[in-house]
Amino acid sequence: MMPGRLGLTPSISDNLLSLSWHDSAWIPILNTSNVMDYFSDRSNPFFDRTCNNEIVKMQRLNPDQLQNMTGLEYVLLHVQEPILYVIRKQHRHGPQPNQTTPLADYYIIAGIVYQAPDLASVLNSRLLSTVHHLQSSFEEASSFSRYHPSKGYFWDFKSQRNGNEKLKTKEEKPKEEPSSLFQRKRVDMLLGELIRKFPLPIPPLPKPAQTPHTPRQESENGNTDKDKPEVKQEKIKPPPEKKPRLN
Repeated sequence: MMPGRLGLTPSISDNLLSLSWHDSAWIPILNTSNVMDYFSDRSNPFFDRTCNNEIVKMQRLNPDQLQNMTGLEYVLLHVQEPILYVIRKQHRHGPQPNQTTPLADYYIIAGIVYQAPDLASVLNSRLLSTVHHLQSSFEEASSFSRYHPSKGYFWDFKSQRNGNEKLKTKEEKPKEEPSSLFQRKRVDMLLGELIRKFPLPIPPLPKPAQTPHTPRQESENGNTDKDKPEVKQEKIKPPPEKKPRLN
């Protein structure tokens, strides 16, 4: 039985809910057939060496022999390939499937092993977070209460609100976490694929501006004089002749 089921408070070293374990060499080849071998690695803190699985492995027996043994064992409970595997730690009392007592559950997601919290741990965590938020809300509400001999007790929200706004302006903006090398390469690859599939349209070249035609340009382009308008010339009369005088 786990210490939490008996009502005892486990020590920090025995609390495995905050731990995780993984082996990078196994993650690319992890599947249903080898997930139990991956979980039974010697460096895994969640695996108990005194279980029946280790005895079967050392004696090179058929894994089906676990049903005929009594004691601690690990079984693969649920599979959702290729990312999720659920393993149960249980105590077997007999060969029947219902003659077992569950002790703990472990889930492997993306190759990382975690221990699933039991109901007592979940309720304890939720109650602690609820009490913490209630206490902080009461402390914040009491900071707005004021007392004056003529007015008595009253609420003053304006002064506290102005002080909070000044503190917010002084606080620096949190720095954004830089992206990893894998994220940058992945984004560059996706952008390259999008550019190849959907190339950018080439803008058309601007047309040259058309200049207005003048009569001089038309003559230079080979236009004849017939196209020119006729200019009427007025006839100039000669001066009258002088007649000699007769004496």
